[in-house]
Amino acid sequence: MAWNIEGTYVESCSCVVTCPCTVSFDLGANLDYCRILLAFNIASGEVDGVDVGGTGVAQVVDSPKLMTDGGWKVGLYIGDSASDEQADALTQVFSGALGGPPAALGPLIGEFLGVERAPIEFSENGLTHAVKIGDAVDIEIEDIVSFGTEGDPVQVSNIGHVAGSTMTIARAKRANINAFGIEYEGGNGLSNSEFAWAG
Repeated sequence: MAWNIEGTYVESCSCVVTCPCTVSFDLGANLDYCRILLAFNIASGEVDGVDVGGTGVAQVVDSPKLMTDGGWKVGLYIGDSASDEQADALTQVFSGALGGPPAALGPLIGEFLGVERAPIEFSENGLTHAVKIGDAVDIEIEDIVSFGTEGDPVQVSNIGHVAGSTMTIARAKRANINAFGIEYEGGNGLSNSEFAWAG
């Protein structure tokens, strides 16, 4: 079953800026755990003939300090604007059942916390990116422009991040997550304006 999705990506995690896990999963988080929101604003895509453009998906993750230790707890949100057919297709993609980047995370997941439908709102304004999911998630991150420079924000490249090999470093202006029994206030953020997957 062939599929592809493209859009933008926003992340918030419980680490301070910059999260060591951004560089490599085998570097420990700042705290004794890593709690993360991974949000995908899908602009276009198709899963086995189903058009999934214009939908939103988010994963909430609770992992050990060393993410490579596995045992992650993961909950999945599908935007309630998606049709049942779109939601089914996206659940298959993000569960890793259809291969591609999500499947690479499969061995790290210890407990799947389920799928919930909820309103997912994305807002992009220059360096600022926001995601709101019902009453459970409210984050706003701002891409960092290095002191003494103007224009392009700071990026890290050649990394093994699931949402892309080049990510923009951001800090949380606010990040409040209480979903699937996972609760935290974030400090670090990442964004990617050219997120693309295929399988």
